[in-house]
Amino acid sequence: MSSEYLLEVRHLSKDFPIKGGIFGRQVGSLTAVNNVSFKVKRGETLGLVGESGCGKTTLGRCILRLLEPTSGEVIFHGDDITKYNAKQMREIRRKMQIIFQDPYASLNPRMTIGGILTEPLVIHNLFKTQQEKTKRLYQLLDYVQLPKDALNKYPHEFSGGQRQRVCIARALAVEPEFVVCDEPVSALDVSVQAQVVNLMMDLQKELGLTYLFIAHDLKVVEYISNKVAVMYLGNSVELAEASELYGNPRHPYTKSLFSAIPKPDPNASGDRIILEGDVPSPMNPPTGCHFHPRCWLASDECRSSYPESTIYTPTHEYRCHNPL
Repeated sequence: MSSEYLLEVRHLSKDFPIKGGIFGRQVGSLTAVNNVSFKVKRGETLGLVGESGCGKTTLGRCILRLLEPTSGEVIFHGDDITKYNAKQMREIRRKMQIIFQDPYASLNPRMTIGGILTEPLVIHNLFKTQQEKTKRLYQLLDYVQLPKDALNKYPHEFSGGQRQRVCIARALAVEPEFVVCDEPVSALDVSVQAQVVNLMMDLQKELGLTYLFIAHDLKVVEYISNKVAVMYLGNSVELAEASELYGNPRHPYTKSLFSAIPKPDPNASGDRIILEGDVPSPMNPPTGCHFHPRCWLASDECRSSYPESTIYTPTHEYRCHNPL
Protein backbone atom coordinates (compact mmCIF):
# COMPACT_ATOMS: atom_id res chain seq x y z
CA MET A 1 0.00 0.00 0.00
CA SER A 2 1.24 3.48 -0.87
CA SER A 3 2.51 5.51 2.08
CA GLU A 4 0.03 8.28 1.21
CA TYR A 5 -2.77 6.01 2.45
CA LEU A 6 -3.06 5.75 6.22
CA LEU A 7 -5.89 3.20 6.19
CA GLU A 8 -7.09 0.59 3.73
CA VAL A 9 -10.14 -1.60 4.34
CA ARG A 10 -10.24 -4.74 2.19
CA HIS A 11 -13.39 -6.87 1.77
CA LEU A 12 -14.47 -6.30 5.38
CA SER A 13 -17.54 -8.22 6.58
CA LYS A 14 -19.30 -8.62 9.89
CA ASP A 15 -21.94 -11.27 10.67
CA PHE A 16 -23.90 -11.51 13.91
CA PRO A 17 -25.26 -14.93 14.93
CA ILE A 18 -29.02 -15.36 15.38
CA LYS A 19 -29.86 -17.80 18.14
CA GLY A 20 -33.12 -19.51 18.91
CA GLY A 21 -34.72 -22.45 20.66
CA ILE A 22 -34.41 -23.48 24.30
CA PHE A 23 -30.72 -24.31 23.90
CA GLY A 24 -29.82 -21.01 22.26
CA ARG A 25 -28.37 -22.63 19.17
CA GLN A 26 -27.45 -20.55 16.16
CA VAL A 27 -30.28 -20.67 13.64
CA GLY A 28 -28.98 -18.06 11.21
CA SER A 29 -26.87 -14.98 10.83
CA LEU A 30 -27.31 -11.28 10.17
CA THR A 31 -24.81 -9.66 7.82
CA ALA A 32 -24.34 -6.09 9.08
CA VAL A 33 -21.33 -5.28 6.85
CA ASN A 34 -20.77 -7.10 3.57
CA ASN A 35 -17.50 -7.03 1.61
CA VAL A 36 -16.71 -3.31 2.05
CA SER A 37 -13.44 -1.89 0.67
CA PHE A 38 -11.98 1.63 0.60
CA LYS A 39 -8.79 3.64 1.19
CA VAL A 40 -8.26 6.81 3.22
CA LYS A 41 -5.33 9.13 2.58
CA ARG A 42 -3.44 10.81 5.39
CA GLY A 43 -5.10 14.04 6.49
CA GLU A 44 -8.34 13.52 4.56
CA THR A 45 -11.91 12.83 5.67
CA LEU A 46 -14.00 9.95 4.32
CA GLY A 47 -17.71 10.55 4.87
CA LEU A 48 -19.95 7.52 5.38
CA VAL A 49 -23.69 7.96 4.72
CA GLY A 50 -26.78 5.79 4.48
CA GLU A 51 -30.08 5.04 6.20
CA SER A 52 -30.28 3.90 9.81
CA GLY A 53 -29.31 0.25 10.16
CA CYS A 54 -27.19 0.11 7.00
CA GLY A 55 -24.02 -0.85 8.93
CA LYS A 56 -22.16 2.48 9.22
CA THR A 57 -21.46 2.29 12.96
CA THR A 58 -20.69 -1.45 12.80
CA LEU A 59 -18.14 -0.76 10.06
CA GLY A 60 -16.47 1.96 12.13
CA ARG A 61 -16.24 -0.28 15.18
CA CYS A 62 -14.88 -3.20 13.15
CA ILE A 63 -12.10 -0.97 11.81
CA LEU A 64 -11.09 -0.19 15.41
CA ARG A 65 -11.70 -3.82 16.43
CA LEU A 66 -14.19 -2.78 19.07
CA LEU A 67 -16.13 -5.45 17.17
CA GLU A 68 -14.24 -8.36 15.65
CA PRO A 69 -14.70 -8.54 11.86
CA THR A 70 -15.92 -11.87 10.47
CA SER A 71 -13.59 -11.58 7.47
CA GLY A 72 -11.49 -9.07 5.58
CA GLU A 73 -8.46 -6.93 6.37
CA VAL A 74 -7.87 -3.54 8.00
CA ILE A 75 -4.49 -2.24 6.83
CA PHE A 76 -3.22 0.53 9.11
CA HIS A 77 0.33 1.83 8.63
CA GLY A 78 0.90 -1.06 6.23
CA ASP A 79 -0.05 -3.81 8.72
CA ASP A 80 -3.22 -5.89 8.94
CA ILE A 81 -4.41 -5.10 12.48
CA THR A 82 -7.11 -7.81 12.37
CA LYS A 83 -4.26 -10.26 13.08
CA TYR A 84 -2.91 -8.28 16.07
CA ASN A 85 -3.08 -9.77 19.56
CA ALA A 86 -4.35 -7.86 22.62
CA LYS A 87 -0.94 -6.39 23.47
CA GLN A 88 -0.36 -5.16 19.93
CA MET A 89 -3.86 -3.66 19.78
CA ARG A 90 -3.25 -1.80 23.04
CA GLU A 91 -0.29 -0.10 21.42
CA ILE A 92 -2.13 0.68 18.18
CA ARG A 93 -5.13 2.18 20.01
CA ARG A 94 -3.05 5.25 20.75
CA LYS A 95 -3.15 5.97 17.03
CA MET A 96 -6.85 5.10 16.48
CA GLN A 97 -9.64 6.71 18.48
CA ILE A 98 -13.42 7.18 18.32
CA ILE A 99 -15.86 9.99 19.11
CA PHE A 100 -19.25 8.53 20.02
CA GLN A 101 -22.64 9.81 18.94
CA ASP A 102 -24.17 10.56 22.35
CA PRO A 103 -22.10 12.91 24.54
CA TYR A 104 -24.53 12.32 27.41
CA ALA A 105 -23.96 8.55 27.50
CA SER A 106 -20.25 8.42 26.66
CA LEU A 107 -18.99 10.39 29.68
CA ASN A 108 -18.86 8.91 33.20
CA PRO A 109 -21.18 11.12 35.31
CA ARG A 110 -19.19 10.30 38.49
CA MET A 111 -15.88 11.59 37.14
CA THR A 112 -14.75 15.19 36.75
CA ILE A 113 -13.66 16.41 33.33
CA GLY A 114 -10.09 16.39 34.67
CA GLY A 115 -10.46 12.72 35.64
CA ILE A 116 -12.00 11.81 32.27
CA LEU A 117 -9.15 13.44 30.35
CA THR A 118 -6.46 12.05 32.66
CA GLU A 119 -7.61 8.43 32.28
CA PRO A 120 -6.21 7.86 28.75
CA LEU A 121 -2.97 9.61 29.73
CA VAL A 122 -2.56 7.17 32.64
CA ILE A 123 -3.47 4.10 30.56
CA HIS A 124 -0.82 4.91 27.95
CA ASN A 125 1.71 6.32 30.45
CA LEU A 126 1.95 9.70 28.70
CA PHE A 127 3.21 11.85 31.57
CA LYS A 128 5.93 11.55 34.20
CA THR A 129 5.23 14.49 36.51
CA GLN A 130 2.13 16.23 37.78
CA GLN A 131 3.27 19.35 35.97
CA GLU A 132 3.40 17.51 32.63
CA LYS A 133 -0.09 16.15 33.20
CA THR A 134 -1.55 19.57 34.05
CA LYS A 135 0.11 21.16 31.03
CA ARG A 136 -1.35 18.48 28.74
CA LEU A 137 -4.85 18.85 30.23
CA TYR A 138 -4.78 22.61 29.69
CA GLN A 139 -3.59 22.03 26.12
CA LEU A 140 -6.50 19.65 25.45
CA LEU A 141 -9.02 22.17 26.81
CA ASP A 142 -7.44 24.83 24.64
CA TYR A 143 -7.84 22.59 21.57
CA VAL A 144 -11.61 22.38 22.12
CA GLN A 145 -12.03 25.95 23.41
CA LEU A 146 -13.13 25.16 26.96
CA PRO A 147 -12.00 27.17 30.04
CA LYS A 148 -9.41 25.77 32.46
CA ASP A 149 -11.90 25.62 35.34
CA ALA A 150 -13.78 22.91 33.39
CA LEU A 151 -11.34 20.34 34.84
CA ASN A 152 -13.04 20.46 38.25
CA LYS A 153 -16.59 20.20 36.93
CA TYR A 154 -18.80 17.19 36.17
CA PRO A 155 -20.45 16.32 32.83
CA HIS A 156 -23.94 17.33 34.03
CA GLU A 157 -22.70 20.91 34.42
CA PHE A 158 -22.17 21.26 30.66
CA SER A 159 -24.40 21.62 27.63
CA GLY A 160 -24.53 18.95 24.91
CA GLY A 161 -22.12 20.86 22.68
CA GLN A 162 -19.65 21.34 25.54
CA ARG A 163 -19.82 17.65 26.43
CA GLN A 164 -19.07 16.69 22.85
CA ARG A 165 -16.04 19.02 23.01
CA VAL A 166 -14.91 17.05 26.08
CA CYS A 167 -15.35 13.82 24.09
CA ILE A 168 -13.22 15.28 21.28
CA ALA A 169 -10.55 16.31 23.81
CA ARG A 170 -10.55 12.80 25.30
CA ALA A 171 -10.06 11.28 21.83
CA LEU A 172 -7.15 13.67 21.17
CA ALA A 173 -5.49 13.04 24.54
CA VAL A 174 -3.36 10.16 23.24
CA GLU A 175 -2.29 12.01 20.05
CA PRO A 176 -4.09 9.77 17.53
CA GLU A 177 -3.65 9.82 13.77
CA PHE A 178 -7.00 8.32 12.80
CA VAL A 179 -10.37 9.13 14.41
CA VAL A 180 -13.73 7.46 13.77
CA CYS A 181 -16.39 10.15 14.24
CA ASP A 182 -19.63 8.22 14.83
CA GLU A 183 -22.35 10.81 14.17
CA PRO A 184 -20.62 13.32 16.46
CA VAL A 185 -23.10 16.16 15.85
CA SER A 186 -26.44 14.38 15.35
CA ALA A 187 -27.44 14.80 19.02
CA LEU A 188 -26.68 18.54 19.03
CA ASP A 189 -28.66 21.65 18.12
CA VAL A 190 -28.16 22.87 14.56
CA SER A 191 -26.33 26.05 15.66
CA VAL A 192 -23.98 23.99 17.84
CA GLN A 193 -23.42 21.44 15.06
CA ALA A 194 -21.74 24.07 12.89
CA GLN A 195 -19.41 25.09 15.74
CA VAL A 196 -18.36 21.50 16.46
CA VAL A 197 -17.84 20.62 12.77
CA ASN A 198 -15.71 23.74 12.23
CA LEU A 199 -13.73 22.88 15.38
CA MET A 200 -13.06 19.37 14.07
CA MET A 201 -11.89 20.74 10.72
CA ASP A 202 -9.55 23.20 12.44
CA LEU A 203 -8.11 20.42 14.61
CA GLN A 204 -7.65 18.22 11.54
CA LYS A 205 -5.49 20.89 9.89
CA GLU A 206 -3.58 21.70 13.08
CA LEU A 207 -2.86 18.12 14.17
CA GLY A 208 -2.83 16.32 10.80
CA LEU A 209 -5.76 14.05 11.69
CA THR A 210 -7.50 11.58 9.39
CA TYR A 211 -11.26 11.12 9.89
CA LEU A 212 -13.90 8.52 9.10
CA PHE A 213 -16.97 10.73 9.49
CA ILE A 214 -20.25 8.80 9.93
CA ALA A 215 -23.41 10.92 9.66
CA HIS A 216 -27.01 11.18 8.49
CA ASP A 217 -26.84 14.86 7.60
CA LEU A 218 -25.79 14.89 3.95
CA LYS A 219 -24.96 18.61 3.92
CA VAL A 220 -22.62 18.23 6.90
CA VAL A 221 -20.91 15.29 5.16
CA GLU A 222 -20.52 17.32 1.95
CA TYR A 223 -19.00 20.19 3.95
CA ILE A 224 -16.41 18.21 5.91
CA SER A 225 -15.53 15.28 3.60
CA ASN A 226 -12.97 14.84 0.84
CA LYS A 227 -14.50 11.51 -0.23
CA VAL A 228 -17.92 10.01 0.47
CA ALA A 229 -19.04 6.37 0.60
CA VAL A 230 -22.75 5.48 0.40
CA MET A 231 -23.92 2.33 2.20
CA TYR A 232 -27.12 0.35 1.74
CA LEU A 233 -27.96 -2.79 3.72
CA GLY A 234 -24.33 -3.43 4.68
CA ASN A 235 -22.90 -2.83 1.21
CA SER A 236 -20.94 0.09 -0.16
CA VAL A 237 -22.91 1.04 -3.30
CA GLU A 238 -21.00 4.17 -4.37
CA LEU A 239 -17.70 5.85 -3.51
CA ALA A 240 -16.30 9.06 -4.97
CA GLU A 241 -14.76 12.46 -4.29
CA ALA A 242 -17.37 14.55 -2.45
CA SER A 243 -17.76 17.16 -5.18
CA GLU A 244 -18.06 14.49 -7.88
CA LEU A 245 -20.56 12.36 -5.95
CA TYR A 246 -22.84 15.26 -5.05
CA GLY A 247 -22.59 16.71 -8.55
CA ASN A 248 -23.05 13.46 -10.49
CA PRO A 249 -24.41 10.52 -8.45
CA ARG A 250 -24.57 7.33 -10.53
CA HIS A 251 -26.39 4.93 -8.21
CA PRO A 252 -30.20 5.34 -7.96
CA TYR A 253 -30.05 5.03 -4.16
CA THR A 254 -27.48 7.84 -3.94
CA LYS A 255 -29.70 9.99 -6.18
CA SER A 256 -32.72 9.34 -3.97
CA LEU A 257 -30.76 10.23 -0.83
CA PHE A 258 -29.57 13.52 -2.30
CA SER A 259 -33.07 14.39 -3.50
CA ALA A 260 -34.14 14.44 0.17
CA ILE A 261 -31.70 17.25 1.06
CA PRO A 262 -33.82 20.33 1.95
CA LYS A 263 -33.54 23.17 -0.56
CA PRO A 264 -33.19 26.79 0.68
CA ASP A 265 -35.51 27.88 -2.14
CA PRO A 266 -38.79 25.90 -2.10
CA ASN A 267 -39.32 26.80 -5.77
CA ALA A 268 -35.91 25.47 -6.81
CA SER A 269 -35.89 22.88 -9.55
CA GLY A 270 -35.22 19.27 -8.70
CA ASP A 271 -37.61 16.37 -8.29
CA ARG A 272 -37.96 14.63 -4.96
CA ILE A 273 -37.58 10.86 -5.32
CA ILE A 274 -39.90 8.96 -2.98
CA LEU A 275 -38.75 5.37 -2.55
CA GLU A 276 -41.49 2.78 -2.21
CA GLY A 277 -41.46 0.17 0.52
CA ASP A 278 -39.16 -0.18 3.52
CA VAL A 279 -35.53 -1.14 3.87
CA PRO A 280 -35.39 -4.97 3.68
CA SER A 281 -34.33 -6.95 6.74
CA PRO A 282 -30.60 -7.77 6.78
CA MET A 283 -31.60 -11.18 8.14
CA ASN A 284 -33.35 -11.92 4.84
CA PRO A 285 -31.88 -9.63 2.15
CA PRO A 286 -33.33 -9.67 -1.38
CA THR A 287 -31.63 -11.70 -4.09
CA GLY A 288 -29.37 -9.92 -6.55
CA CYS A 289 -28.95 -6.21 -5.89
CA HIS A 290 -30.37 -5.54 -2.42
CA PHE A 291 -31.85 -2.24 -3.61
CA HIS A 292 -33.89 -3.66 -6.49
CA PRO A 293 -37.27 -3.96 -4.62
CA ARG A 294 -37.26 -0.15 -4.18
CA CYS A 295 -35.49 0.87 -7.39
CA TRP A 296 -37.41 2.39 -10.32
CA LEU A 297 -34.69 1.23 -12.75
CA ALA A 298 -34.61 -2.41 -11.63
CA SER A 299 -34.33 -5.10 -14.34
CA ASP A 300 -34.27 -8.90 -14.33
CA GLU A 301 -30.48 -8.75 -14.06
CA CYS A 302 -30.80 -6.68 -10.87
CA ARG A 303 -33.06 -9.32 -9.34
CA SER A 304 -30.76 -12.22 -10.17
CA SER A 305 -27.16 -11.04 -9.63
CA TYR A 306 -25.37 -8.60 -7.38
CA PRO A 307 -23.48 -6.00 -9.48
CA GLU A 308 -19.71 -5.88 -9.52
CA SER A 309 -17.91 -2.63 -8.78
CA THR A 310 -17.69 -0.35 -11.84
CA ILE A 311 -14.87 2.19 -12.11
CA TYR A 312 -16.56 5.28 -13.59
CA THR A 313 -13.54 7.58 -13.12
CA PRO A 314 -10.27 7.02 -11.21
CA THR A 315 -11.96 8.55 -8.13
CA HIS A 316 -15.54 7.33 -8.64
CA GLU A 317 -16.90 3.79 -8.45
CA TYR A 318 -20.36 2.29 -8.00
CA ARG A 319 -22.23 -1.03 -7.93
CA CYS A 320 -25.24 -0.88 -10.24
CA HIS A 321 -26.44 -2.71 -13.36
CA ASN A 322 -28.47 0.30 -14.56
CA PRO A 323 -26.62 3.45 -13.43
CA LEU A 324 -28.03 6.93 -13.95
